[in-house]
Amino acid sequence: MKRRTFLKATGATALAAATPAPLFAGGGKVKAGFIYVGPVGDGGWSYQHDQGRKAVEAAYGDKVETSYVESVPEGADAERVMTQMALSGHDIIFATSFGYMDAVQNVAKKFPKVKFEHATGYKRAPNVATYSSRFYEGRAVIGTIAGMVTKTNKVGYIASYPIPEVIRGINSAFIHARKKNPNVEFKIVWVFTWFDPAKEADAAKALIEQGCDVIM
Repeated sequence: MKRRTFLKATGATALAAATPAPLFAGGGKVKAGFIYVGPVGDGGWSYQHDQGRKAVEAAYGDKVETSYVESVPEGADAERVMTQMALSGHDIIFATSFGYMDAVQNVAKKFPKVKFEHATGYKRAPNVATYSSRFYEGRAVIGTIAGMVTKTNKVGYIASYPIPEVIRGINSAFIHARKKNPNVEFKIVWVFTWFDPAKEADAAKALIEQGCDVIM
């Protein structure tokens, strides 16, 4: 499944799985909240999650009401936003960034009747589920291509944070690049952000200066 298709499908699937059937059957409207780490116009992760939110509305019509808050930093701000969502009557909250993990756990304990879906995390609770996808498969493809096309044998990788899903992707790309080119080297720059075009551009320039002719 493509990453974009996965994100669109995730919202509707999780809502169906996490929401008690009697709530729909009784005509009650389910209130679903989405919290995004980046702007909905980022053209990537948050944008596609918002497409998933819209897919939920299209699938369930007047049986569901959705809302979202964008560009929410990981940490205290995330906990505050999710608390406000829970207090305002949301039945299910989608926390769409790995760094929201502890905030989700904290808020979930205070609101046991609210269900939470956390992206790519590993901590669960009776009212907290997690979701992810096989993103490393896509990294395997671009790693294969990188190994085939590089002339300098130096591949640059701009990475967000050293967390499981990101490291797994780097490993997958490197392993498959090496399968095509045993001499390939990876140079990694950690930018410690999910969305910062200027910082990412600086990282790309630094990698080019180091001789990388392919950048991921």
